[in-house]
Amino acid sequence: MATMSKQATGIEGKVLVIERIFDAPRERVWKAWTDAESAKRWWGPKDFTAPFSRIDFRVGGTYLLCMRAPDGKDYWSTGVYKEIEPMERIVATDSFADEKGNVVSAAHYGMSPDFPLELEVTVTFEDRGDKTAFTLHHAGLPPEENLDDMRTGWNQSLDKFADILK
Repeated sequence: MATMSKQATGIEGKVLVIERIFDAPRERVWKAWTDAESAKRWWGPKDFTAPFSRIDFRVGGTYLLCMRAPDGKDYWSTGVYKEIEPMERIVATDSFADEKGNVVSAAHYGMSPDFPLELEVTVTFEDRGDKTAFTLHHAGLPPEENLDDMRTGWNQSLDKFADILK
């Protein structure tokens, strides 16, 4: 867990950082991360499915993703792509949403109403021989937020992501 200044990320709060090495070339990792059909195969923690994924992958474009819990409850998220450096870096906002893509409070999903409406996700991709170094920064989390569940959820999603790269 790290804390970044507003100047470094454009957003204040705690930052969850996860680093992975994927056993696939950067082009394949990039494509799997940015493709809506691929996202349906990896989005969400273990035992969750992703029945819907729409990605308008361009600066100013949006995404809308749904992850379905084992109990059938849907959790929607949306964001806007702020920066795209092809094959290197993506910066996007991250918010809870309804099924139409409207930003909603975390309280909509039974979480604290104090949870920020907008977070920021930055992912980077670097060559490591025939593998790819991948780093995720999820920024803007409230200071009191326990990052364990979020870290677990992201890591389980990234385990699924690694599986689709095989």
